[in-house]
Amino acid sequence: MAQLSPTSPLYSHPLPDIENWLKSMGCEQNSQQLNCWYLSKDDWEAEITLETEDVNINYLQAGADGTDIKRAFRYSLSRQDIEDAIFSGP
Repeated sequence: MAQLSPTSPLYSHPLPDIENWLKSMGCEQNSQQLNCWYLSKDDWEAEITLETEDVNINYLQAGADGTDIKRAFRYSLSRQDIEDAIFSGP
């Protein structure tokens, strides 16, 4: 597996490397919708979707009122910036 450079924009990496990175971070790929991923941590859960322009994250029932918290990150951000933003939680 090629290592994603922490400082390179995510768009500069091939999709298989991005998928391997998500797997290494504990994400599980949806077998029906291959651009969708699921992540479960001790105190939160999230769905990650690789869209055309953005990486979308939906923190499930993470709002104060039990609603989902949604965020989107451009592929032009570095891998490290996206990793820090997504995996630090809602």
